[in-house]
Amino acid sequence: MGFKENVDPDGVMPLADHLREARQRLLYALAGIFLFTIVGWFLYPYVFDFMAQPLADLRKMGRRAELNFDTVSAAFDLKLRISIFIGFLLSSPWWLYQIWAYVAPALHRSEKRYVLGFSFSGAILFALGAATGIWIMPHAVEVLTSFAPDSSVTLMHASIYFSFYMRLVLVFGVSFLVPLAMVALNFINVIRGEVFLKHWRWAVAIAFVFAAVANPLPDPWTMTFQALFLCGLYFLAVGIGILHDKRRDKRLAAEEAALDAALAVPPAGSVTDGESE
Repeated sequence: MGFKENVDPDGVMPLADHLREARQRLLYALAGIFLFTIVGWFLYPYVFDFMAQPLADLRKMGRRAELNFDTVSAAFDLKLRISIFIGFLLSSPWWLYQIWAYVAPALHRSEKRYVLGFSFSGAILFALGAATGIWIMPHAVEVLTSFAPDSSVTLMHASIYFSFYMRLVLVFGVSFLVPLAMVALNFINVIRGEVFLKHWRWAVAIAFVFAAVANPLPDPWTMTFQALFLCGLYFLAVGIGILHDKRRDKRLAAEEAALDAALAVPPAGSVTDGESE
């Protein structure tokens, strides 16, 4: 569905149709998240146990760590938030597809076939980023709670603990989508690949700063590995953008040459200077 009937082959769409298309895609995305949130409601007990496993591991090591629900409605609020979190993760291929489907009218007619590729790649990158956050979380809990004295009890507010967990996973998941967003901006002719390459020093610096801030582990190796991986994704996006620019420039040059050749041919039935003499 959509408003493709008002889109010409070059991706020109009236502003009103842009707004209606954005609203429609947003509603589709929210509907998908809502449906998977219902699934998350039933998966909550298993996800809760998985997310609380780092604390169980601490207890196995002889350290006292417990969760605290500090209000009457805290347990219900937490279940609702985790269910939405599960729905957001599980529906990522769907809402990512809605994003790229909205961008599709801005693509050249021959490039619209990349929409499914964008959605598939985005789902994989988002899953990799989320998996990175999930992998880091147990190590972060172990390291950060190790500063507490052995005689103390680590009593955590459940809402704060799970908010930290979910925020860590989402931040990493979204950060892995940045290179794909760069490719999308390049494909819709907003930024050329050479521009991204020109600012690679800033990109590397931002990657290391982000890794230092987002990574809760105090050791430098995890941060460095994460930053280098983000840099690798950045340069991969730059390479794709440059290759796409070369193909686009070649296509435009061929179209201009064909147009010049067509304009150079005199119309049928016209009389040249030699014939008129």
